[in-house]
Amino acid sequence: MTAPPPADADEIRKTTCYMCACRCGIDVHLRSGQVRYIEGNRDHPVNRGVICAKGAAGIMQVTAPARLRAPLKRVGPRGSGAFEEISWEEALQIATGWLAKIRAQAPEKLAFFTGRDQSQSFTGWWAQAFGTPNFAAHGGFCSVNVAAAGIMSIGGAFWEFGEPDWDRAKILVLFGVAEDHDSNPIKRGLGALKARGARVVSVNPIRTGYNAVADDWLGITPGTDGLLILALVHELLVAGRIDLEYLARFTDAPCLLIAGQGPESGLYLRDDTGRALVIDRRSGALAPFDGEGVVPDLGGRHPGHRTVFETLAERYLDPRHGAEAVAERVGIPAARIRALAAELARVAFDAAITLDQPWTDFRGHRHDRMIGRPVGFHAMRGIAAHSNGFQTARALHLLQMLLGAIETPGGLRFKPPYPKPLAAHPVPHFAAEPGQPLPGPHLGFPRSPADLALLPDGRPARIDAAFTWENPFSAHGLMQRVIGNAHAGQPYRIDTLFLYMANMAWNSSMNPEEVARWLTDRDETGAYVIPHIILSDAYASETVAYADLVLPDTTYLERHDAISLLDRPIGRGDRLADSIRWPVTEPDRDVRPFQSVLCDLGARLGLPGFVGPEGQPAFKDYADYLIHHQRRPGIGPLAGWRGDGAAHGRGAPNPAQLDRYIENGGVFQMQIPAEAQFFKPWNRAWQDWAVSLGLQDKPQPYLFSLWCEPLRRFQLAAEGHGVHQPPEHLRARLRAAMDPLPDWTAPQNTATEAGYPLHALTQRPPAMYHSWGSMNAWLRQILGHNVLYIPKSVWRAQGFRAGDWARVTSPHGAIEVPVAPMAALNPQTVWTWNAIGKRQGAWGLSKTAPEAEKGFLLNHLMHDLMPPDATGARAWNADPVTGQAAWFDLRVRIERIGPRRFALPQFPALALKILRRRPA
Repeated sequence: MTAPPPADADEIRKTTCYMCACRCGIDVHLRSGQVRYIEGNRDHPVNRGVICAKGAAGIMQVTAPARLRAPLKRVGPRGSGAFEEISWEEALQIATGWLAKIRAQAPEKLAFFTGRDQSQSFTGWWAQAFGTPNFAAHGGFCSVNVAAAGIMSIGGAFWEFGEPDWDRAKILVLFGVAEDHDSNPIKRGLGALKARGARVVSVNPIRTGYNAVADDWLGITPGTDGLLILALVHELLVAGRIDLEYLARFTDAPCLLIAGQGPESGLYLRDDTGRALVIDRRSGALAPFDGEGVVPDLGGRHPGHRTVFETLAERYLDPRHGAEAVAERVGIPAARIRALAAELARVAFDAAITLDQPWTDFRGHRHDRMIGRPVGFHAMRGIAAHSNGFQTARALHLLQMLLGAIETPGGLRFKPPYPKPLAAHPVPHFAAEPGQPLPGPHLGFPRSPADLALLPDGRPARIDAAFTWENPFSAHGLMQRVIGNAHAGQPYRIDTLFLYMANMAWNSSMNPEEVARWLTDRDETGAYVIPHIILSDAYASETVAYADLVLPDTTYLERHDAISLLDRPIGRGDRLADSIRWPVTEPDRDVRPFQSVLCDLGARLGLPGFVGPEGQPAFKDYADYLIHHQRRPGIGPLAGWRGDGAAHGRGAPNPAQLDRYIENGGVFQMQIPAEAQFFKPWNRAWQDWAVSLGLQDKPQPYLFSLWCEPLRRFQLAAEGHGVHQPPEHLRARLRAAMDPLPDWTAPQNTATEAGYPLHALTQRPPAMYHSWGSMNAWLRQILGHNVLYIPKSVWRAQGFRAGDWARVTSPHGAIEVPVAPMAALNPQTVWTWNAIGKRQGAWGLSKTAPEAEKGFLLNHLMHDLMPPDATGARAWNADPVTGQAAWFDLRVRIERIGPRRFALPQFPALALKILRRRPA
């Protein structure tokens, strides 16, 4: 029974929060249609009623002075902020005129990039229908290393794809986890763990938030997480404390590798149907890995071939991986490294748990119980944003596999629709043809060099140079390269830059001063180098001033959204779930939901899927799309209440579907059958249940990959094998970076160590997420400006005193900022909160706002490119596997400068000077 609203509210409407990407359920209290306050929805599977400062402050998003109020057309130079209000019809006509010409002649001249918008299945589908290869979101600037490494190793990843088994884990190790992502579930989970007496260990250069409440903190040197993890692997192998049965049954450890130096060396030995081969312990003969009744042999032998396990053991038993060998570099004593390895082994094997739940695996073996290794891990941006982040994330999954702690009780659990094998993901599509849609999705996973997004002449097919020899596995695209490449005309000129929720002129870029110049630069004719810029946002970010056309979005309480299984799931390890947002209050401005605007633009442009058989719009708005769109027959954006309302997962469109979601608190959830809740990649009950709900079209069991065969294919190309060959100057880098076994390499910035002895990091604060709270009055009271935290040893050595400021210098530039000492910090590291510093005049802030006067960004010290090497060449400041921006590799030196009033650099104030539309 729903509780009556309190006295100061006459209605409670349940929807989904959008103050971060956690996607909690919220109860919005209204009086006379106006939002009064927000609390957590106790029945929602994500947060169970818990709400954070960001979620409670959502009311201030709807009242913020920074809200855009009407469509805007630029009437002054870019960057001047001079606009006039126009009607939606005029705005859509302008956009359609620009876009129709591009689509008819060269669709690739549209670059469509979005921020953390949570509707990428829809925006990607729109861009695919348009026909441009140039679409992606923010992941290349955020955590694609973790996502790509997880999918390529285990068929899922941390956070949005999986979670620790909060109910059963007896130890949890956090690697590089800050407080902004998945905050409420982690807070609830940590509370439950500690209440049960479970142990929490944090590995992080900075001890704040989750790391501060951990039972043990390892203040690691930035960029050395992979080195620590492989030391743990070494110690476990030396002690013989690994799960041999798990490795043999569920990973590629028993798979045989082709020997020799030929074009297939290091690939799996396969049968005529393409299935990887193992030695069956029953017969001693070759058998397909998934053969009925097969019992794979970890020590199997076949003339001239070795198993993955034998190769792995030889690599990591080498003393160079031992605790003593790495201790100084990682900044953690060898004894503590060995102690952590011993503790992981003790919990995994001496404190194992058993569930009396029978299940049947994909080979037909019946198991009478489920054995659990109650060792949990969680990792996020802290390990991702380095030039070695991809292999570090793979190393962490290797450690989990050796312990048998993935998809077993107590370990990492996947959230439906995951797990998915790599084979279930598309390869990237990029072939643009005038007037035609792309043949498939933009983003995916190459299997070999043949899948790279290259034009016939070898140039990148995408404006961000994703999926090229320089970064083959750019699974989320490379948003941080778009503006620079577009300005340089590399690999070609574009016509229109179309941005949604992407503050790419400020905190969503490196070197923002140069980015601003690129956006305003003109060619020899006086025309802008980037001819057209369209931006959609709800608020006046720094990027608004550089747009030619602004399409104002609603706030999250004024529109429909879908947290869809086609995008990123919100379920738990034991249940499937998706949810919606819906307009709990009406906008008081002339704004429209961006997704509905895309439906309108799609219809005006005649894009496939957006028009009906007579050319009429296929969807009247985004809500109509959510109900009626089918990605394939019976499968739509939302899984609940399909068909006549009784079908779930698969079923025809249901006109009343959104009403059912609203009646159920904005969320649909469904318990996974008990037999299917663990061992999902290999569990017949899970496979059958997933097929019945449309999560997959057929059973697709697979093995976890200790050895990454796609990486080996790129190594082979670098060694000279195959038709597709890399440029000569990249061969050595590819051979090193594409190691099929996880390995650690020093960050690219190591050469700057002598002149810049300190690491400089940013961390997302718990009260902010990206820059989404920049205009929020309540959140600004919590954190209105930032300081640079300095280790006490450095503070004392350089004579800092309270009230001092520092000049911070990197190979790229210098900033002047306020500072403070901190004890719980790696002694070689300085850090600050991210996305606090604002450009004066943005976000509706006053000219004297502390965010603009004292707030600052470390982005001014970063560049997209590394400093020149001996030949003058400049490599991308990124991971060579995925292209993820390596913004945690920053190195600096600092000097005391005494008190200042303003942080530097300061830029001319942005000011929106809007000519108001005259009444009709």
